Amino acid sequence: MTALPRPRALQPAWSQDAAAAFVARYEGLRGRLPGDAAAREAGAAAFAARGLPGVRDEAWHFTSLRALAETRFAEPLTPVADCAAMLARLPQTDAPRLVFVDGRFRDDLSVVPQSVSVRVGGPAYATLANPDREAMVALNTMLAGDGAAIDVAAGVDGGTLLLVSLGTGTADRPVAFHPRHSVHLADGASLTLLDVVMGEGAYWHNAVLELAIGEGATLVHLRLQDESHAAFHVSTVYADVAARGTYDSFALTLGGKWARMEVHASLSGPKAVAHLNAAQLLGGSQHADFTTVITHAAPHCASRQTVKNVLTGRSRGVFQGKIEVARDAQKTDGYQMNQALLLSPDAEIDSKPELEIFADDVKCSHGATVGELDGEQLFYLRSRGVPQAEARSMLVRAFLAEALDPIAHDAGRAMLEAAVSAWWERQAP
Repeated sequence: MTALPRPRALQPAWSQDAAAAFVARYEGLRGRLPGDAAAREAGAAAFAARGLPGVRDEAWHFTSLRALAETRFAEPLTPVADCAAMLARLPQTDAPRLVFVDGRFRDDLSVVPQSVSVRVGGPAYATLANPDREAMVALNTMLAGDGAAIDVAAGVDGGTLLLVSLGTGTADRPVAFHPRHSVHLADGASLTLLDVVMGEGAYWHNAVLELAIGEGATLVHLRLQDESHAAFHVSTVYADVAARGTYDSFALTLGGKWARMEVHASLSGPKAVAHLNAAQLLGGSQHADFTTVITHAAPHCASRQTVKNVLTGRSRGVFQGKIEVARDAQKTDGYQMNQALLLSPDAEIDSKPELEIFADDVKCSHGATVGELDGEQLFYLRSRGVPQAEARSMLVRAFLAEALDPIAHDAGRAMLEAAVSAWWERQAP
């Protein structure tokens, strides 16, 4: 076997040391990991060459990996943890579910769907990911554990499916796991994916999800990230949308002491549509980063993105959103807005919306706003007998309503609204 290169020396010492430790772990497991060995080798070579990104990397300028890199993670043990308390927090629905604990599929906790094809066990490698460009994806490709490959046949309504990831760990033995999932919707198919991520204890969850949406197909992707506040979370989503296809997503970030969600959506066929809406609700010393790249590669495509941030304590939110319009993507319609509500003088938001346009017949706009609760509105409510805490709650919920209102799926919306309510109750003095 060819020896892997050492991580590049341009990165800081902590990055090089951590990357070398991950490469050494892979070399120790080589030949014993399931799935496509060639894909793993390619991912390992890419990661060994790049190492962990530092703040000098433009895409990671606002989010330092140092705390994660200085944590030494162990391999998960065979998952036997009692997950009843976490499972009780799942949305109340009869929909089938696929449950992964510490990155490993748990057949005893799952209900496999009948209307769609599902393959579980080993990583579900697809063809959309870019390990050569994204270091965390290369690391996932190198060390990927279990995953689900979900296929919906042409013209089939796959209904609703829960994809559940539960993390466990302890302060003296934090674990790391790297699930790898894929979803393929054939032409005219549809599916609602409720993607729920939560956990207890200390761990690192580094996931990759690849979504291929065929011509005229529709995928509704509702995501709740409510990890343990002792956990690290990184997830990368790739979505390729064919002609007249729709990718309608909403991601709610509540958990993790350090979290980053990255979405790469490509509108590859005419009249494709992508909605990448999100909300980040953070408190204490949490750090969360929502980074997106929407590529308009074909004409007559539309994208919409509204990202809300509510920050308390000493939390820090990051939004980086980029709309790329190719030369042939005439008649593009792209909109992007990031809004932040700071409920503490110590909270921070970093916002970086971007447009990169090579076509000349387009309609694209972006913007960002940062503020605090409106004093006049708060005074108006207080003057009518509304208690201070309730008045603040009403204004925060009104701020979030624009992002939640478009969600038509009842169970998914109820799941997200309940999570928002529980988060706000935890912030109450």
